Amino acid sequence: MANIKSQIKRIKTNEKARLRNKSVRSSIKTAARKFRDAVTAGDAAVISTELRDASKALDIAVAKGVLHKNTAANKKSSMAKAAVKAGVR
Repeated sequence: MANIKSQIKRIKTNEKARLRNKSVRSSIKTAARKFRDAVTAGDAAVISTELRDASKALDIAVAKGVLHKNTAANKKSSMAKAAVKAGVR
């Protein structure tokens, strides 16, 4: 444990940020899993809805600084390719 007061404060704020980031990452993973399940099921309406929700979750993560914008773009691109392959649009 740190002895310096400012470092003790940083440890506390870092822990809060870690928990916030963990929540955002979890929501991204959930959205991606729902999208993959929809692709497996094959329903075009559900696939497009889940793709939109997953893209929104990725955009939120980028805005909060949890993910790099290129990482989110790559994930969105691969999901869009999967949706097209499944027959959406």
